[in-house]
Amino acid sequence: MRVGTFVLAAQFPGQGQGEALHRAVRSAEVAEEAGLDSVWLAEHHFVPYGVCPSAVTLAALLLGRTRRIRVGTAVSVLPTVHPVALGEQAALLHLTSGGRFTLGVGRGGPWVDLEVFGQGLSAYEHGFPESLDLLLRWLREPRVEARGERFDFREVAVVPRPDELLRETPAEGEEAGGPEVVLACTSPKSVRMAAERGLPMLLGMHCGDEDKAEMVALWRRLALAAGHEPEKVARAGHVSAGVAQIASSAADGTETLTKAMPGWLKQGLDAHVTVDGRHRAMRDPVAYTEMLCELHPVGPPRLAADRLAATSERTGITRFALLVEGSGDLAATEENVRLLGSEVLPLLS
Repeated sequence: MRVGTFVLAAQFPGQGQGEALHRAVRSAEVAEEAGLDSVWLAEHHFVPYGVCPSAVTLAALLLGRTRRIRVGTAVSVLPTVHPVALGEQAALLHLTSGGRFTLGVGRGGPWVDLEVFGQGLSAYEHGFPESLDLLLRWLREPRVEARGERFDFREVAVVPRPDELLRETPAEGEEAGGPEVVLACTSPKSVRMAAERGLPMLLGMHCGDEDKAEMVALWRRLALAAGHEPEKVARAGHVSAGVAQIASSAADGTETLTKAMPGWLKQGLDAHVTVDGRHRAMRDPVAYTEMLCELHPVGPPRLAADRLAATSERTGITRFALLVEGSGDLAATEENVRLLGSEVLPLLS
């Protein structure tokens, strides 16, 4: 079982953006001290839901401040960036960190980000497969050219080459010597996209075990149908996102989160603006928080370990990215991470 943290750099009501970023950095540093496996970094633009606008930039900082823990993006939003630029950054972090970087990518949403960065709605609605394939080629081939609808350029050399990492043993999950790539999946269409390319999935914290089990089963069928080797399909390192709040009881953990998270969720989600004025269906913040508490490891260490083990048994997933900053408080977040390492991890070994 590989347990890591999911860092949103959430700005809770009454907090400054610098405070949110400081808590994000500290939670990652404490995660390494506590013996956790990984840190997963989200990125958002123009909203207090998360104030980190570049997951790869924050990943670079954390890779420089740590020595053991893996750092991944969850996710870098591909429609708002050029895939070659993201590929170059990923290769750089992979090489300079000794292979501790994982690139998580996703489609994002139809937000005003697409307008600000000049990509347009078509990048979200139609261009994602082309961007993803160009990114993967950049991470796997020595020279790349593009002749697509969105990207058209002559052949150029890949510099730095991500397969030139000087070490004897590749990191778990690595393909062809480059950084691991995972794909955020929220629908059968995105599951197919990941399966056909042999990419592990990152599954959201709003999904329960049954939904995740169905997505994993679909991924396996589609990956085998696409010709991927059964051994590779069997060992795919899918990642389950969730929430963790370690407390003396489930009621105490739930109380901590229901006091803080609804205000953050309402403030953060209400700030999203669509690029084309389409209607947005918003979750009820209190009901959503309560649902997350029921689905995920919220409560005493034994309950938390049992919930993680049950998810793993039902879905086959053994990697977790857990939101630990749900209290909105720095000291409480650090203690939450420490308890995950000292009280929960030993119960999973």
